[in-house]
Amino acid sequence: MTSTPSDGAAIKLPVGIFDSGVGGLSVLRHIRDQLPLEDLIYVADSAYAPYGDKTEQQVIDRSLAIAAFLLAQGSKALVVACNTATIAAIKALRARYPELPIVGVEPGLKPAATASRNGTIGVLATERTLRGEKLLALREQVSAATGATFILQPCIGLADRIEQCALGSDADDATSAMLERYIAPVLAQGADTLVLGCTHYPFVQQAIERIVRSHTQQPIILIDTGEAVARQLARLLDAAGLRRADITAPHMQGYTTATVASLQQAFDGLLGWHPPVAHLSV
Repeated sequence: MTSTPSDGAAIKLPVGIFDSGVGGLSVLRHIRDQLPLEDLIYVADSAYAPYGDKTEQQVIDRSLAIAAFLLAQGSKALVVACNTATIAAIKALRARYPELPIVGVEPGLKPAATASRNGTIGVLATERTLRGEKLLALREQVSAATGATFILQPCIGLADRIEQCALGSDADDATSAMLERYIAPVLAQGADTLVLGCTHYPFVQQAIERIVRSHTQQPIILIDTGEAVARQLARLLDAAGLRRADITAPHMQGYTTATVASLQQAFDGLLGWHPPVAHLSV
């Protein structure tokens, strides 16, 4: 798709956002906050969640298929609101759609290194994300530039647990126990900053903070990169002359490869929103 600043029709096209499930809603809320006039389409590929236990090629194939659907709906920009899909598939997406503004989600290693007081940072993410060449290269780059030490902590099953429960700001006992198992060893190694390296994790931030307080009286910094993703999307839309500026009420549409009721519940329980939701076979 090609668009120019003078293309008024393109400005009114929607932004497409997708994730393996409901975790990308944590990014969607930042996009709505920063770009309140944009029409938004959100796809939850929940029938194939989690992406963290899929092969790289499977994640690439799913990402390309969903991107093709979003482009067929006229999307003027694409947000990959999933760390695992970003690590595995962003290169393939940009190669397929070289003129399309595409924003991915990356664990916030750079802002974490800037925020950390002692240079010891825990990165909570899926196994697939932590094995990705893109993240490992970024870790080496940031470590070399700042001297920071990154403790990579795979959180096996956590994204799937959050997906199944559609949790809000708190967590049940089983999820809290899982968080304890992953966070305690990182804190024991002296981390003063935790990167939430999966878009699902901000939805259990209060539980994470509670566990942190049970282990240390020192303040721990949590890094959620959803806001940075929204800022980057705004920059790309501005650069392409595609940011919507009229006052027409914006529309939001949800799609899911699983059950409509589950995504409706997630929108309501996690964000308090009630957009129309439809089933998607892709």
